[in-house]
Amino acid sequence: MDFSTLTEQLMGLGTGRWAIHHRAVQKLWAGEDVVMLSIGEPQLGTPAGIVDTAVESLRTGRTKYAIGRGEPALLEVIADRYTKRSGRVVGTDQVTFFPGSHTALYALCQTLLEAGDHILVPDPFYAAYEGIIRASRAEMIPVPLRPENRFHLEIDALEKALTPQSRVLILNNPHNPTGAVLSRDRVREVAEFCRRHDLWLISDEAYEQHVYEGEFVSPFDMEEFSDRIAVICSVSKSHAMTGWRCGWAVGSPELLDHLVAVSEAMMFGAQPFLQDATAYALTHHFDDLDHMIADYARRARLATELIAKSDAVTCHMPQGGIFVMVDVRSTGLSGDEFASRLLEDKLVATMPGESFGRSGAGHVRISLTAADESITTGCNRVIELAESLTS
Repeated sequence: MDFSTLTEQLMGLGTGRWAIHHRAVQKLWAGEDVVMLSIGEPQLGTPAGIVDTAVESLRTGRTKYAIGRGEPALLEVIADRYTKRSGRVVGTDQVTFFPGSHTALYALCQTLLEAGDHILVPDPFYAAYEGIIRASRAEMIPVPLRPENRFHLEIDALEKALTPQSRVLILNNPHNPTGAVLSRDRVREVAEFCRRHDLWLISDEAYEQHVYEGEFVSPFDMEEFSDRIAVICSVSKSHAMTGWRCGWAVGSPELLDHLVAVSEAMMFGAQPFLQDATAYALTHHFDDLDHMIADYARRARLATELIAKSDAVTCHMPQGGIFVMVDVRSTGLSGDEFASRLLEDKLVATMPGESFGRSGAGHVRISLTAADESITTGCNRVIELAESLTS
């Protein structure tokens, strides 16, 4: 039987990047005491009020077909959110709901890119980006982020990566996996770069709420650039709703008209009861979530202080997000090799930096969603392995 060439291009881009994590899960199933620092899954359960809203919505019959763009009440909530944030009126014709920001990005790539187009992506990058981009038949052009600059995006690097076929730039800020947060001036420079070169800018704001140093700044809130910017976001990490798959895209009315055409070809409407729960999540305050984010910042300090005790490994305090990147290059091993040895010899699961692109090479990513005890044990074992290799 024949399959499309696209599937051949996509093979391994999903599960392949998570091979060490999957090995760790198999060890857990076999009864081994693995310290899991590989995945960004909040320990906190979804707040009860959000769950109750979804259950009540189910019970009152909110299980029918939904409107393709999204349920009106939720679109109003999201539009109001961006109106307040940007200081200008954002209408419901500028919003559409998706089953998570992953799906929103897929639809945007189908909307903005043709086969052979280039899309600039800061490297390291969120592991799912490459598969989503390849599915659009476009080519991903990595823009190196230097560890020596704490993985902050530099305009010179953008200029060097630019090609005549470049059409789109993805900006992930706060950045996964490195935790870098861009200053207001740098965000403006990036937006100006896109305007100067006639590029669309997709702003992935999944970690908007997770900033520990500096401030979150969105290019969409700068009105002079807003007509070329699409925001994607979700409640996955901000509200401990990873499995709910509730996200959205925001942009100009013209962009959204084209985006909805793609969305409706993919799926005609998402579950109304999930949209009701999302609207509730976005219009209520939850003390537990405040504590969760404070815990991430505290654990980031814990991890960086522990790593700083050794000369064999280094890391920077992340400015945001829920991960710490640990530099293991002094061991002479790649991130893949180090993470594999760490799992087999020390029973600690991390993500190798190479899973996120070439600029992540020689690093491993530690998740801050684990308990303090796990982070302490994991960091100490990282140091033990690194020192045994460098001595």
